Amino acid sequence: NSKLKKIRKKLDSLDNRLLRLIKIRTELVKRVIKTKSSKKEIVDNKRIKEVLSKVKKNSIKNKIDPVITKKIWSSMINAYIDFEKKNFKKK
Repeated sequence: NSKLKKIRKKLDSLDNRLLRLIKIRTELVKRVIKTKSSKKEIVDNKRIKEVLSKVKKNSIKNKIDPVITKKIWSSMINAYIDFEKKNFKKK
């Protein structure tokens, strides 16, 4: 189906753009790790709630299903928490 192929090609292109953004986000998280003095600082529940609240608000504003974006951001936050724990080295 040529319609399906065109849509998938656009999805592939978008995925590549998302990967570039994830790389930038990962570099920023590496910088964040360097500012923390203990592993206890890695999980900041207040910050997590703020981020998820902003995502929900912006999702609704942009007519995106907030359930989808909450799942995506929650997964991303958890993945970066794991990344920080794995890469944290006490100063």
